[in-house]
Amino acid sequence: MRSVRAGSLALLVVALLAGCGLVSSSGTFHDATLPGGEKPLDGAELVVTSKSFTEGVLLGKITATYLAAAGAKVTDLTGAPGSASSRQAQLNGDADILWEYTGTGWVNYHNETEIIADPQELWQRVHDIELRENDLEWLPPSNFNDTYAFAASGPTAERLGVKSLSDVAALPVGDRTFCVDDEFFSRSDGFLPMLAKYGIPYNEPNGVPAANVTRMDAGVVYPATAKSAPCNFGMVYTTDGRVKNLSLTVLDDDKKFFLPYSGTAVVREPVIAEYPVLRTLLGTLSERLTDQLMQDLNGRVDIDGEDPSDVAYDWLKSENLVE
Repeated sequence: MRSVRAGSLALLVVALLAGCGLVSSSGTFHDATLPGGEKPLDGAELVVTSKSFTEGVLLGKITATYLAAAGAKVTDLTGAPGSASSRQAQLNGDADILWEYTGTGWVNYHNETEIIADPQELWQRVHDIELRENDLEWLPPSNFNDTYAFAASGPTAERLGVKSLSDVAALPVGDRTFCVDDEFFSRSDGFLPMLAKYGIPYNEPNGVPAANVTRMDAGVVYPATAKSAPCNFGMVYTTDGRVKNLSLTVLDDDKKFFLPYSGTAVVREPVIAEYPVLRTLLGTLSERLTDQLMQDLNGRVDIDGEDPSDVAYDWLKSENLVE
């Protein structure tokens, strides 16, 4: 483990970014080199940031480790609190690389309400807006989609014979019990519109009576769903490590209600113009990232208690991307 930049330079960077609240979670990652010792980014100076939740930090650590191995002098500013600080730092030109989600770009950053179910189309729309308006290049999306979903315990899914949300809609009213958090319950693209999409309107006798819905903290939804008490179906994030750890069965969103949230590396356009090899290097990471992999990596941090920097380095080594 090492500090990415030491002494006065690191303090200067933090001071420069203090206005947007951007500070590093730890500022450290493992030393590594590319196989064969190549340094395609020799001489480059890059600032990698991330949001503060586990997956964001992991993606930031993977990126910082890999780009430093490729020869760049990387400032690690992963773990910025909330979404706004890391995003604003990139817009300001104080950070160069950030992993984002296409759904976040579409809904949160551009206030769009149209549901675009095709991941590639959504990415293209976000890519074009961001490049035109913000000089940010959203690279081709990865193979993981950290979106909303509903899940059930394996035994409950088998007992009720459900594999999709349409199957849930066909169940008797008494079996349609849900656990959701307050934020998802009230979102314009959340619980109530989802029920309407599947023909099971909220608080109607033949839909989903209010008594069938338990609102709780998002972290409590997972164990409650695993126990099937007080609900058969709980709102989850598809790449959360608890999905695998608790053996939850994720139901197919067969009517394509939920917006894709494909993970995407975003780079400031002037930076990628100067170092176009970033497209290849970040693409090498992106093409390897899947829902299953992110569940595994997130679980190593959230459930097993491992350090994100260690998890990032171990995974890069396991893929023979660094030595």
